[in-house]
Amino acid sequence: MDNLDNLRIVIFDCDGVLFNSLRANTEFYNQIARCAGRDPLAMEELGYCHMHTAEESIRFIFRDKPELIERAYDCYREMDYGDFLEYMEIEPSMVETVKALRSRYYTAISTNRSTTMPRLRQIYRLDDFFDKIVCALDVKNPKPHPEGVHLILKSFDLGPENAVYIGDSKVDEEVSRNAKVPFIAYKNKALHAMYHIEHFDELSSLLLRREK
Repeated sequence: MDNLDNLRIVIFDCDGVLFNSLRANTEFYNQIARCAGRDPLAMEELGYCHMHTAEESIRFIFRDKPELIERAYDCYREMDYGDFLEYMEIEPSMVETVKALRSRYYTAISTNRSTTMPRLRQIYRLDDFFDKIVCALDVKNPKPHPEGVHLILKSFDLGPENAVYIGDSKVDEEVSRNAKVPFIAYKNKALHAMYHIEHFDELSSLLLRREK
């Protein structure tokens, strides 16, 4: 017996799990930095932007240059993230695994992406294989607040004991804990999780071969 015995929904983070989007985010936020008049981002800043909303990321990037922040927001509003989608890479076996999971479970996304998410879901047809997608535009409080996960669970009349959350960052670990949902860490062994996986094939083995 384990905490996944009542599993009915699998909830995913987006960036770093469904997609390798580090290069896309790097290009995107470095363009904002250049447009607003500062140097390219340091690795610490890129790591932060990879896990937080665009608004939070811009505040962090310009924390030491508050005089540039309004210009940075103007640059952000003038940009189209679609121009950076060419840098997105779907994780190997992601599509096949998620489609297979839907034969047994609901599937959902809870992400801190905001204005870029509608275009992403359109281009990659995410609604074709996820039953519910919640981004920062849909909630008052982004991750690690559990509002997004709770919204997903409420949509299907499910409780935390019926879910599992799959993420790759400390923010994901925290939102799982805050929502009281079991956590599976993807490609990050430093996180505290029920299981650690390195590939979507491992997720298939873990969740699809379970007896019902």
